[in-house]
Amino acid sequence: MAIRVIVFLTLTGLCVADSKGNLALGATAVQSSTYQLTVAKNAVDGNKDSYFNHGSCSATNGDKDPWWRVDLLDVYRITRVSITNRGDCCAERINGAQIRIGNSLENNGNNNELAATVVSMSAGASQTFDFQPVTGRYVNIFIPGRNEYLTLCEVEVFAGNLALGARAAQSTTYGFAAAQNAVDGNRNSNFNLGSCSATNGDKDPWWRVDLLDVYRITRVVITNRGDAVPERINGARIRIGNSLENNGNNNQLAATVVSIPLGETKTFEFEPIKGRYVNIIIPGRNEFLTLCEVEVFSGE
Repeated sequence: MAIRVIVFLTLTGLCVADSKGNLALGATAVQSSTYQLTVAKNAVDGNKDSYFNHGSCSATNGDKDPWWRVDLLDVYRITRVSITNRGDCCAERINGAQIRIGNSLENNGNNNELAATVVSMSAGASQTFDFQPVTGRYVNIFIPGRNEYLTLCEVEVFAGNLALGARAAQSTTYGFAAAQNAVDGNRNSNFNLGSCSATNGDKDPWWRVDLLDVYRITRVVITNRGDAVPERINGARIRIGNSLENNGNNNQLAATVVSIPLGETKTFEFEPIKGRYVNIIIPGRNEFLTLCEVEVFSGE
């Protein structure tokens, strides 16, 4: 299994990482009807050319409540959608469009959770809509309440850190260094500032986050302690799966931490593994397991 490791120097404590890649790119798309040759998949072809006659925009006919939908094939914790509007005409047609996200195909997916509403967009503009995470497989763009042509020159979908604010547990807790500290969105690596988790010097210490749903995980990011003892993380294993047997430490091995320099953030990329639980375990020795942030991402 190929594993790519990327190292980032942590310059600030604030964690603002996004999931890698546009989840909608090349995905299966459908729409309520198709105006001539402007098929739904044109909006996920990676081309933001907003000139309609160049053939990279999707469009419905003048439907009542027109809609467009992309199927991401897996469930993601979506935090951002970007839309590129038609540039050569009729920019106002997009006004009032709703972005809906979820797992249901009831009413063609248009009953899923409302993530954002398009008030208006300039001709040819790309507008990004950021919102609190919404979990779902389907992303719909839907204009309710009128007859309209729904034209989309590109739709991009992005997922955030699945672990942020999720429920965490660990084998033991050293002082006030609770497991939850490692998913608080703060990469500050100074242990005494209170944003790191830590176990006692356990035999085979472990830490686990519960994502509450099954995701196709491709990347885990770990920030190591920055003020002392960086070598304690050496040999830690990242395991992912759906079982709580042995506290989740028997789940599939995704990656092994050889080392992480003092206070640095290291990204571990691997072939997709489906799972609800992400564990970090140091097997085979007595050790303090300290984690100043753990981030989990699904994506391409």
